[in-house]
Amino acid sequence: MDILKASTDWAKAELVSTPFFILFGVLFVAASIGFWQLGKTEVARAYIIPMLVAGVLLTIIGFGLFFTNKSRLAAFPGAYDRDASAFIESELARAEGTLKEYNTVVFTAIPVIIAACAVGIMLLNAPVWRASLITAIAMLVVILLIDGTAYARMDAYHQELSAKKGLEE
Repeated sequence: MDILKASTDWAKAELVSTPFFILFGVLFVAASIGFWQLGKTEVARAYIIPMLVAGVLLTIIGFGLFFTNKSRLAAFPGAYDRDASAFIESELARAEGTLKEYNTVVFTAIPVIIAACAVGIMLLNAPVWRASLITAIAMLVVILLIDGTAYARMDAYHQELSAKKGLEE
């Protein structure tokens, strides 16, 4: 039963964390509207579409993660009651896969993309390109910050599952 509590605690923590994607998405959309309404220069107007796209993407990510984790939270008790050892194995496998994905995507690919965008800012002079690259960097930094904390939670959850699995064997 401790494993079920650990799983539900992890899912509840994720439910608290994922709305930050939505919050930042709304802030990006608000910035886009601000540039649309108040932007007088070509540079300011160049931010309208990139900020809107980034805001919509972050909002979609946030809602997707929220509803996925909400349904997972509801499914945990039934899956645990049906077969506790299979539940532990599936959660361990999912946690390990997620940690590998974080290492590949969040901690390797995103920093490389940020560096490429920074180089692009130095090489490209068109306001639309610069605005797009700066917005991409801002969005990726938001993802990096939120997913960095999610990685720490997932790692702690994985370690807890591993320790409790070892106690049951």
